[in-house]
Amino acid sequence: MGKKFLRNVGIAAAVLFAAAAPVAGQGPQLAMLDQLDGGRWVLRMREPGAPTEALCVATGRRLIQLRHPDASCDRVVVQDSPSEVTVQYTCRGRGYGRTHIRKETNRLVQIDSQGIANGLPFEFNAEARRVGDCGA
Repeated sequence: MGKKFLRNVGIAAAVLFAAAAPVAGQGPQLAMLDQLDGGRWVLRMREPGAPTEALCVATGRRLIQLRHPDASCDRVVVQDSPSEVTVQYTCRGRGYGRTHIRKETNRLVQIDSQGIANGLPFEFNAEARRVGDCGA
């Protein structure tokens, strides 16, 4: 092995190490969703005449896959800030989605989501609000 090869390997290793190291002060991924209050949430769709949906939310991460609630899906975080997140996910054999969540308070968020579920396209805009404890 030549010196040039070893030098290139060293440079590549340094780049990989730097890319893997967390940025100082950076919090955990999707931390905004972890700050949302758990409990009973109601989704009010923006479409006229659309029914409201109620769900029990243990963590705000549950709001990412509203049309694939129990599916184990691969996720890619597209945007992650203290007030907004965008996540794209793929559920093998069950569809996919892209969800944008904007936090107004720890009990009120705006959700835009679209994708394919059960072979059919979906798209919705909704306000989700915590209204109480689960089971109440």
